[in-house]
Amino acid sequence: MGKGQVYGGGRLPALAVKRFTQIQGNGSPAVVVVVYGNRAYDDALLELRDLVGQNGFTPVAGAAFIGEHSFSDSKKPIAKGRPDPEDLEKAAQFGASLAAKIKAVDRLSDQAQLQVPGKFPYNPHAVPGGISPVTDNEMCVQCGTCVDSCPTGAVRLDDVIVTDAALCIACCACVKNCPNGARSMQAPGIQKVAQWLHANCQARKEPDLFL
Repeated sequence: MGKGQVYGGGRLPALAVKRFTQIQGNGSPAVVVVVYGNRAYDDALLELRDLVGQNGFTPVAGAAFIGEHSFSDSKKPIAKGRPDPEDLEKAAQFGASLAAKIKAVDRLSDQAQLQVPGKFPYNPHAVPGGISPVTDNEMCVQCGTCVDSCPTGAVRLDDVIVTDAALCIACCACVKNCPNGARSMQAPGIQKVAQWLHANCQARKEPDLFL
């Protein structure tokens, strides 16, 4: 299964793309799945389908599920609690339908190309640079969870938590995983985006499934 988080501009994270290109499928079937924060997944699912195809996989199904947005917090919740039990039930049904489809297929090469939404050329990446979450040192217990959570190695533990803003991709994994709530994203630009998402993306969206 190829899975990606929808990132700035409705794209896959560049780091995830770089890492995924190191995997070769050799004709293996692949299910492409993206998760987004209740705004839109734009070109991400198409990009993932194309990426796994270029790496030798055969995309046989796709899905876009909703998860709590990276910028969601207690004051500005965005898709809070997603995926929820209803989402998980739909995922289970999707898996059952997929298993039945694969069982019924003699040769994957005979199947038509998987069709998913999106356009090419893809949207340009829209990832802020030079910003990063900050740490409340009075709340921080230096457990190192933020260090382990960071996908780019931007966070390190010295006498206090130090973040390299040049490496930070604003994914907020450290914020979401901090057990004491000591990490927060306070950059004005991110706060503005979060406020817009909170105000405009409250209507529940449902998973999109493609078999």
